[in-house]
Amino acid sequence: MNNKHVMEGFRVLDFTQVIAGPTTTRLMAEMGAEVIKIELSPTGDITRSLPLDKHGLGVSSCFLQQNRGKKSICINPKTDKGRDIIEKLIAKCDVLVENYSAGAIDRMGFGYERVKALNPKIVMCSISGFGQAGPLSNKPGYDFISASFAGVLDNIGYPDGYPVFPQLAIGDANAGVHALAAINAALLHRERGGEGQYIDISLIDSYFHTHDVAVQLHSATDGAFVPKRSGHHHFILSPLGIFKGKGDDEYYGIIILPKDWPKFCEFMGWPEYAEDPRYATNDARMENHDAVVKLIEDWLCAQPSREVILQKFEDGHFAIGPVLTVPEVMKHPHFVERRIIRTVKDRSFGEIDIPGMPLRFSGYPDELTLEAPFLGEHNGEVLGELLSMGSDAVDSLISEGVLHAVLPE
Repeated sequence: MNNKHVMEGFRVLDFTQVIAGPTTTRLMAEMGAEVIKIELSPTGDITRSLPLDKHGLGVSSCFLQQNRGKKSICINPKTDKGRDIIEKLIAKCDVLVENYSAGAIDRMGFGYERVKALNPKIVMCSISGFGQAGPLSNKPGYDFISASFAGVLDNIGYPDGYPVFPQLAIGDANAGVHALAAINAALLHRERGGEGQYIDISLIDSYFHTHDVAVQLHSATDGAFVPKRSGHHHFILSPLGIFKGKGDDEYYGIIILPKDWPKFCEFMGWPEYAEDPRYATNDARMENHDAVVKLIEDWLCAQPSREVILQKFEDGHFAIGPVLTVPEVMKHPHFVERRIIRTVKDRSFGEIDIPGMPLRFSGYPDELTLEAPFLGEHNGEVLGELLSMGSDAVDSLISEGVLHAVLPE
């Protein structure tokens, strides 16, 4: 019998919450891993109450998106029985993922040395804002705080204004995917005969890793080049940026590589600018940046529609992208066909659109049917199957305050 998906057979103990850690374990669930989400009693993952809890069932749209396919145990790890249950589960899992503040999992009693003693083959991954060691390690690990420290926000916005706040969990999701890559590499190492190991992933490492030019160029120029905010255009290449069309909210991302400038000038109807000393080289275009922008924006505004602009660029084989709104993206045929946007049906929500599964496998082309768990929904199932606890024992633990559950009536 074929496996349902590529990670079926792996069991993950998931001490994560909010976005970064849940991204890692959600992708593992999408790939067929059994993910047991440990939620701390009595409230569980704080995103259960973030917008939008449509039916008051403790499953918000944010929680649903990040936790589909996971099993929920709600437990009090401060009790002796709670800690004992967690230790027994650790012994039966392949992976443990947590994204508390640095040191918190150790204070809870489940640092790597203890986890390794319970299960030498386990792969444990900690995801935090600033890593498990270093002068910043004890700082709260929020996405935009890490972006601030990593020199990312200083490069977004305008030179004479505030840095701009990205309205996306770029650092959280990026760190989550970095964690997934490291975990799967560690599992591959283990399956080839190696031991389990500990993985330290941080948002600040992942954010700094996204610098493509700034870091090495600053070093290569012995500090002469200092990257700064450059608004809606790139700081070293022209043309590369956001250009305004004639509509009130009509913008386009355009990039023309230096080798293509003569061809682009011909395409735009000003072949004389290919050799014009004001525009012939990238350095010259950067010095005359405003004039280059005006040339392109005048051309855009002279076109009859966005569709015409996009078709002309496609025919000319030049890179362009309309700046689409989220609602426009959600209806775009490419996103729909590739299920980059997908409609799922969840018992707590009904139908809802969420981002699609970004990892695609030829051997497993179909998506799994997954639902988000209610708080503590799988207390009995997991403890019964893995620890041989009967329903009476589970009910007793609930009455003692070791376990907790909030289930729909």
